[in-house]
Amino acid sequence: MKRSDLLNKMLDWHCECDILVIGGGATGLGTAVDAASRGYRVILLEQHDFAKGTSSRSTKLVHGGVRYLAQGDIQMVVEALHERGRMRQNAPHLVKDMRFIIGNYRWWEKPFYTIGLTCYDILAGHLGLGRSLPMLKRTVRKEIPGIKQEHLRGGVVYHDGQFDDARMAVTLALTAIDNGGICLNYMQVKCLCKNSSGRVNGVRAVDMLSGDEYSLKAKVVVNATGVFVDDIMKMDAENSKKKIRPSQGVHLVLDSRFLGGHSALMIPKTKDGRVLFGVPWHGKVVLGTTDTPLNESSLEPRALEDEVDFILEQAGQYLDKKPSRKDVLSVFAGLRPLAAPAHADSKKTKEISRNHKIYKSKSGLLTITGGKWTTYRAMAEEAVDLAIDLGGLKSAKCVTKHLKVHGYAKKVVDDSDWDYVYGSDVEKIHNLLKEDSRFGNMLCEDYTFTAAHVVWAVREEFAQSVEDVLARRVRALFMDAKAAICMAPKVASIMAIELGKDSVWEQQQVDDFVKLAKGYLLD
Repeated sequence: MKRSDLLNKMLDWHCECDILVIGGGATGLGTAVDAASRGYRVILLEQHDFAKGTSSRSTKLVHGGVRYLAQGDIQMVVEALHERGRMRQNAPHLVKDMRFIIGNYRWWEKPFYTIGLTCYDILAGHLGLGRSLPMLKRTVRKEIPGIKQEHLRGGVVYHDGQFDDARMAVTLALTAIDNGGICLNYMQVKCLCKNSSGRVNGVRAVDMLSGDEYSLKAKVVVNATGVFVDDIMKMDAENSKKKIRPSQGVHLVLDSRFLGGHSALMIPKTKDGRVLFGVPWHGKVVLGTTDTPLNESSLEPRALEDEVDFILEQAGQYLDKKPSRKDVLSVFAGLRPLAAPAHADSKKTKEISRNHKIYKSKSGLLTITGGKWTTYRAMAEEAVDLAIDLGGLKSAKCVTKHLKVHGYAKKVVDDSDWDYVYGSDVEKIHNLLKEDSRFGNMLCEDYTFTAAHVVWAVREEFAQSVEDVLARRVRALFMDAKAAICMAPKVASIMAIELGKDSVWEQQQVDDFVKLAKGYLLD
């Protein structure tokens, strides 16, 4: 289904729906899936591309949160562990079980972490992924050859989930559409509409691609715009208090040789009191993250020099080969939409709860904020339950606990091959080669991305720009920014043919992407 088909469907609905969702990140897309799968008419509007912001810039973990367990937030950990299990069951081609290893360098660490992580396993119940166990020194070295050997005594292994965040977001958009919903990227909400009683009953939005404007009516409007929820709330009430405290998390991507195995490294306590991860991801290693409070939100946040230095320094203390700036293939930053603390003088964002919050304004605008990727489904369920009451909708039970996502495939191709992220759609991508053998051409000799992946992204996944493809459909920008820059001209050429664009558009796309991608490189 093309984007134009969804626009026509919206017109067929006379631009009216039961639930209108603003925001195409994890929370908004989850809400659209929940509402559509219950049988409601739902329209989701995203001002840029799906998962353009925070939802494509995570540590790539589906986890309960070991750090939150240490802080005593048991309720949140239990919910997240159960949701982790459901994500694994409903999207096995995107969410996989990963072994995380804590290297032990002091005598007390092995029993301490074994006991604590056993509690983590118990809290997961029947949705657990595997047992936490102590490890011998030689076993740790075998699983993570790149771990610092000096004074290593052994380790503890535990299990958590790993996934591709942007691919999950695209999959959720397709899942909502499969269930009858409408999800539109590049549709920016300009203002909220209200009836004579002052109740929110829709929005005015502009198509950022065509310039066309639309007045959309809805029984309930859900504000799920992440770090931008305050902007939408101010459209509702100019004097609305800020609900968000943005916190920046930076990640560095390195070659896989820095870990050398398939297991992840977990550093339980850095000098700022956070945890640091080294996570294998698409043949690379993602190092992160930081927790830096910011005053402003941006679609393209940039890593601060101090954040980069911090990650390199901390990781270097636990790796045999200390990474340097020249080893960084890509650096990306994301903003966490943390619920603002009650006390304005609270400056440490790592101490702000990751629990989500839902607000209902006097005019009936429903705003959901906070939370994390792992709990997106539970957050969406709660939001839709409230929307049903608020909009006087006919009651329908949530079905997403066991809803298989688009492309569901239990047996996937080797996850060292990029194609695994497509699940059951992979055969359709391979069939594109029957249409044109040139679709098998590689975008770059060092990666397995082909012209077919670009064609599929345009035809089936609503990609509208080179950035959409290289950042969020095939993830090249996040894996290796220099390689992504080299791929850009080929991608633009393929997209120009698919979208019917001219050479001016093609060159502008390349120029825009190169400018963007340079921000993912360290000088």
